[in-house]
Amino acid sequence: MSKLHTYYQLVKPGVMYGNVLTGVAGYLFAAGHFGIFGWGNFAATVFGMTLVVSAACVLNNYLDQDIDQIMKRTQKRPSVTGKVSGRAMVLYSVTLLVLGTLILALWTNWLVVAIGLVGFVIYVWLYGALSKRKSLHGTLVGSISGAMPIAGGYAAVSSTIDTGLILVFLILFFWQFPEFYSISIYRRKEYKAAGIPVISVVRGVPKTVRWIFINTILYVLCTLALTPLGYTGWIYFVIMLLAGLYWIYVGYQGFSAKDPDHWARKRMFRQAMYHILLLCLMLSIGPLLP
Repeated sequence: MSKLHTYYQLVKPGVMYGNVLTGVAGYLFAAGHFGIFGWGNFAATVFGMTLVVSAACVLNNYLDQDIDQIMKRTQKRPSVTGKVSGRAMVLYSVTLLVLGTLILALWTNWLVVAIGLVGFVIYVWLYGALSKRKSLHGTLVGSISGAMPIAGGYAAVSSTIDTGLILVFLILFFWQFPEFYSISIYRRKEYKAAGIPVISVVRGVPKTVRWIFINTILYVLCTLALTPLGYTGWIYFVIMLLAGLYWIYVGYQGFSAKDPDHWARKRMFRQAMYHILLLCLMLSIGPLLP
């Protein structure tokens, strides 16, 4: 593995790209609603956000080395295998954070900078270093940081906190519960071995399924609220309603699933991945559709 590839893996590409994708969706959603789009502002938002999110992921890798050594899916991370030193990871993270924040400060607005820095602190310290290790409510804290990129993308256009920003934040906030709780079900043995108090370990699978179902409904309601409030056209509403009802149905199936692990992995988690892609697409074009 080349040094360049090693450092690329440290930014958790899957997590980083997913967060930036929602940031792009937030930007395009706001641009369509307000009728404002600037290539320079857009590029700075995406590039700056990419660096800040990457910085958070690198530092999270550094702090999670003890946990990652235990969990099967993370044992091959460069931070665990010793391909890069702890000092190098910290320096790498700080460099990415400074560059990303500088780009956002120079070419977007201070609300975007604030959202980026708050998201960084919540993800790295309040979630990664503290709540994830000590409380079953770590997912709630992590979901706040996970909803920051879409809010930052929106704020790059709006420059203010308004109803649209709050709603896109809530949409991503609620989406993360069925997504992560599904993972916590089919990987609960790994989390238990690592001493991570996720809900499926502390409260059991049936209660986890219940919270997946509740948060899926809340997610769907927030996506639909955009239309009556004048942010999107009715084509968006119909598509998100049909997709949302199906996801709620999949969530309901969890109550009677004979194999909860299979349902969580092959049904619920997969639907979460489909939904985030559909959501980003529909937010991007929703304000432009009838």
